[in-house]
Amino acid sequence: MPAYITVDFSPTDKEKLQEYGAAVPASLTKFSGEYLVKGPAEQLFGDTEFQMQVILTFPSRELALAWYHSPDYQTLVPLRNAAMRSEFRLVHSVQ
Repeated sequence: MPAYITVDFSPTDKEKLQEYGAAVPASLTKFSGEYLVKGPAEQLFGDTEFQMQVILTFPSRELALAWYHSPDYQTLVPLRNAAMRSEFRLVHSVQ
């Protein structure tokens, strides 16, 4: 079953965000992850502090978690945290 990682974020350093954004795709490859969508998020209801959203898709929950916890991605976390305020969520089907 497919799984998705949703990322809500607001940039805090555009230069670092570009560097982070350029590095993430290579970390996804081993886990068959890919971008489903990324861009400005238009709020339809409720409150949020975030301006942008990314949705990553993976073939399974296990691969999504393996990517997030992988050394390749974890080395990017300090850069991510310097580039944006963010919230990551895993969404998957329950059988």
